[in-house]
Amino acid sequence: MREITGLPLTNRVLITAQRMLPGHVIGIHSDRPLVGYEIVRLVVQLNKQWQAEHGGVLELFASPESEAVFRVNPEYNKAFGFLLHADSYHGVTEVTQPRQTVVFNFWHAANTSELAAHVQTLFADMHFSELPTALDPVVSTAESSLPEETTFHAGMTALALHRWGYDETTVVTGYQHSAGLAICENNDTETYAAVLLADWVAYLYRDSFDLARWTILRRELAGIEVFTRLMPTWLLCLPE
Repeated sequence: MREITGLPLTNRVLITAQRMLPGHVIGIHSDRPLVGYEIVRLVVQLNKQWQAEHGGVLELFASPESEAVFRVNPEYNKAFGFLLHADSYHGVTEVTQPRQTVVFNFWHAANTSELAAHVQTLFADMHFSELPTALDPVVSTAESSLPEETTFHAGMTALALHRWGYDETTVVTGYQHSAGLAICENNDTETYAAVLLADWVAYLYRDSFDLARWTILRRELAGIEVFTRLMPTWLLCLPE
């Protein structure tokens, strides 16, 4: 699967056996990879003498409202793998005969269960009131003109920086960067690295693991020193 996907997958593999009975159907959904979730799934079909009238077809969709763009019949010994992301919509048509599959789940090296636990701990018992008062006027201005989800994300970025022990100037810079009010320049390498990493963990906490965004983060921080106070988070988000 590493060779097929080109992704840095961990050695962890979770295998589940699944059985659908007549009348069962799986509606259209997206198993978007939240923090700590698997990113690749391989489905192996174990249905001998499958016929079209038996149903159980795996369907892929561009959106919840669209028609299926790809179908995989549950024929014996056929395997189908796909990436999980926010738009990986799929479902299974109703079955008239038992449908048996074995599913192999794979994790991205930068989205492990250990990272999930780390992010949950970082943002545990969250109170924005602990942020420095120097941030108050910036927050007030932002909340009067920006969507709540944007200011919430920016607040979490600021909170991560605060809990990592950065000063109020860095906390304000992180908030402004995440809110889109200003771009953090790389003049101060540690501030730049801390803000980008804080923005990423805030995104992980409230949204999902986005492979494209992670790739950009990795490129932006490539070759930069792993600073001491960032090391535990850095090594989980950007493993070698």
